[in-house]
Amino acid sequence: MSSTGHELHLHDPQTLYRHWEESQWNPWDIDLSTDRSQWSEMQDRSLMAFVLGSLMVAEERITTKFSGLLGADASEEEVAFLATQQVDEARHMQFYARFQDEVVSEPALIAVHVERAREQISPAFRTIFDERLVAAHERLVAKPGDRAAKVAFVTVYHLTLEATLGLTTFEFSTGFLNREGLLPGFVAGYTRIHHDEQRHIGYGVWFLREALATDEALGDVVRQTLRELLPAVAESLTPPAGAEASALGASADDLRGFALDGLTRRLKIIGVPLDTL
Repeated sequence: MSSTGHELHLHDPQTLYRHWEESQWNPWDIDLSTDRSQWSEMQDRSLMAFVLGSLMVAEERITTKFSGLLGADASEEEVAFLATQQVDEARHMQFYARFQDEVVSEPALIAVHVERAREQISPAFRTIFDERLVAAHERLVAKPGDRAAKVAFVTVYHLTLEATLGLTTFEFSTGFLNREGLLPGFVAGYTRIHHDEQRHIGYGVWFLREALATDEALGDVVRQTLRELLPAVAESLTPPAGAEASALGASADDLRGFALDGLTRRLKIIGVPLDTL
């Protein structure tokens, strides 16, 4: 899926696979020297610590809770694209871990960085990534041929975590960093990650649209999954107490409004209008 303003264009898995082949990047090619010096000079790191911690924990979850989708019923073209997504997620984790090693802290195993990052995240964040995502993945692993289980997982993973939460976090955090001239290496890497995520979201919207076109009853699966998730999503889009949220140039309502606008557009394409939830 590509976007120009509010316009969305869907591509099938084979096209998305070809786009992946043309879009390779290396987490170690990005210059973090300016980020190191700026990080040591930042007086208030609370907001960025929150963002970085959330990204680290989120990427660990979505990297390790994905394999069930590869084992679910799918075409050869779908499997090929999904294999590229798993590679993408591992690459993203490597970039975030490198940033932790070279900018934020001392070099350590990824698990150590994730455990430290968990101190920054909210209960709502844990509900989404540690409970809802894990449960959806376990159901899919147990029943790989269950179409409803696959629809529920893609709704959680691609439509909610990557699109609704992920794109909102990218929009406002990189906007803040660019305005302030901060952490250019992080912005460069995060922008490459964002481009990868656009392909993933494109697959998710494509799959859900195709699934519902085949079986309208699966729309109820999308609706129920979102009803269960959206309260925690709204809560998680609130900067933590003590962080300089005003530095983002946006309120919690602004973040939620951006997220809701994007979700509304995607649901319309899928065939489940927001007002039917």
